[in-house]
Amino acid sequence: MSENRPDGVVVVTGASAGVGRAVAVELGARGKRVALLARGAEGLKSAAGEVEEAGGQAWIGVVDVAEASAVEAAAASVEESFGRIDGWINCAFAGVFAPTWEVTTEEFRRVTEVTYLGYVHGTLAALRRMRPRDHGTIVQVGSALAYRGIPLQAPYCAAKHAIQGFHDALRCELLHEHSKVRVTMVQLPAVNTPQFDWVVSRLGRRPRPVAPVYEPEVAARGICHALEHPQRRERWVGASTALTIIANSVVPGVLDRYLARTGYRAQLTDRPDVDVPGNLWQPRDSTADAGCHGSFDDEAWRHSIEGWCARHPVVVGGTALSAAALGGRVLRARR
Repeated sequence: MSENRPDGVVVVTGASAGVGRAVAVELGARGKRVALLARGAEGLKSAAGEVEEAGGQAWIGVVDVAEASAVEAAAASVEESFGRIDGWINCAFAGVFAPTWEVTTEEFRRVTEVTYLGYVHGTLAALRRMRPRDHGTIVQVGSALAYRGIPLQAPYCAAKHAIQGFHDALRCELLHEHSKVRVTMVQLPAVNTPQFDWVVSRLGRRPRPVAPVYEPEVAARGICHALEHPQRRERWVGASTALTIIANSVVPGVLDRYLARTGYRAQLTDRPDVDVPGNLWQPRDSTADAGCHGSFDDEAWRHSIEGWCARHPVVVGGTALSAAALGGRVLRARR
């Protein structure tokens, strides 16, 4: 257990649906006080009910993370009315599915303001409170796409790359001043969330996550584990995340050509992409709740072997040592 494990309030952005909501509910199940920030009022209300039903306490704030002053005001309200902020999880994002040349400059700006600057705004609000106390943990929810850009998602991939650079720089600065404030990043695989029904798309067919797909609860467990054990600079959830990041570090050019051949088809469903209002400018869950899950429950993985191993290193290490010792005895016996 980390000495920096948060005992106060944990703030979660993007908490009205998808991964952010699953994280909030997981924190509730661990008995935490959770401040839920997002744009969607109805989604927030339902998510808060799930947090309390799971065993936690909930506080909600309708906030657009693209607005720095709104994020700062929400953080101040949390501490004034709910409790000291000891953890902050940045999870809110936006995206556009289209070839780069079909994305407008305004859409690039909006995705950047939400997905990258929203993390900056949340991080700065957290640091203003954590650094004077020399205590707290900030988790940046990333993606394998923070390392490996894919076609049809240039604004999102670029924002995730920016978060990665921001995280690296901030971590160095905190280490330089010997701060006990911890920052860590969790890189996720494709997750079955409502975003694929909400996102702005110009593909002719509705988009889908690239297989293999994981349920949001898998991501939530990895994120909460990182919050409670923030010593590592980053964690990877899902074997596909690890394979993508490692392959990109070794043969990025090969991946360029592979994704050029397969990346379009892998992100398309058979459903027509007609008259679907996106959530880029307005929330889709302001009047109707969408929950955590998207439309891909029939194929989504509910567990991650890699994630389980990351959360149980002692068991994995002991098993590996036992296997090595057994192998050594077998080898000696054969000799």
